[in-house]
Amino acid sequence: MHFTSERRLDDDVLEREFTLGEIPGILWTPRSASGSAPAPLILVGHPGGLHMMYPRLVARARHAAAEGFAAVAIELPGSGDRPRSAAAEQARADLRRALEAGEPVDGEIVDRLVLPLVEKAVPEWRAVLDALLSLPEIGGPVGYSGGVIAIGIRLAVVEPRISAALLFAGSFVPRSMFEEARQVTIPLQVLLQWDDEGNDRQQALDLFDAFGSKEKTLHANMGGHTGVPQFEVDDGNRFFTRHLK
Repeated sequence: MHFTSERRLDDDVLEREFTLGEIPGILWTPRSASGSAPAPLILVGHPGGLHMMYPRLVARARHAAAEGFAAVAIELPGSGDRPRSAAAEQARADLRRALEAGEPVDGEIVDRLVLPLVEKAVPEWRAVLDALLSLPEIGGPVGYSGGVIAIGIRLAVVEPRISAALLFAGSFVPRSMFEEARQVTIPLQVLLQWDDEGNDRQQALDLFDAFGSKEKTLHANMGGHTGVPQFEVDDGNRFFTRHLK
């Protein structure tokens, strides 16, 4: 891991940009983090475009840091300045066309778009986790917060260092991943925007029902994709405080 920039934000959160091989990312650590008191880590999931998403990502990271958590976000494969996949671009265009026409989204389109992303992104997240947990100021337990929800599902199944997940139900999920959802056993909190025009509400409810976790909570709020109430940020911190501290 190579840190490429470093700055202190006005609330004394340390923000460092890094690269790990071809993976760009940003790490935020609270002032309290040290070798003698390492901070629990939250993996901040998002749909891609690290710098485009930066205002929302840094806001989430600073809220987490206020509760003593470190946070990290990475650029997903095919996003930002990373090489594009012709197949993924075609699947994204097909998805956009179906949504604009008001047509049902064919599961084949979702598979072409999401499954290759999960296959590439999850090993990258695990490699970043390996590197970060070697830093003296970063420790476990580890949580996952955000989307793409299919990435969160796969990580919750294959990565034993993740102890809890706050999942955003705002993206399409291949039907084949419902079986994986049944294998998820860690504590879950799922956010669902009831009027999200780009999300299949019933599928999100079915997915929540499929999760195998004994402790799982669904928070459904009125509003569109970007209308998550501010109080959910505070509740998310309380969720991670219960399970990561």
